[in-house]
Amino acid sequence: MMKKFNLDQFVRGWFVGGFEPSLYKTQDVEVAIQHFSKGDKEASHCHRIATEITVVISGKALMKDLVLNAGDIVKIEPGEYTGFEALEDTVTAVVKLPGALNDKYLEK
Repeated sequence: MMKKFNLDQFVRGWFVGGFEPSLYKTQDVEVAIQHFSKGDKEASHCHRIATEITVVISGKALMKDLVLNAGDIVKIEPGEYTGFEALEDTVTAVVKLPGALNDKYLEK
């Protein structure tokens, strides 16, 4: 039976993965839809195991030295550092493969 959920029920928009709460519990992948206000930032970090794919659904953001607009997609390989800054109100879709918990390492 189809069930309705809302992104507000999940932590920072992450709704598929090996964490709680999760709509579909798996270690294979993590999926999020994230909303950022202009000026929001995330510290530069990498994943040693997971590849991260980020799609800018709307808005404009800066990742490393790339300015990303709606429709842009970036693929971040394991070991590659990047930060994030919302240059305007921004919505992203993020996929991490595999869904490796505790795989976030801040850049020193």
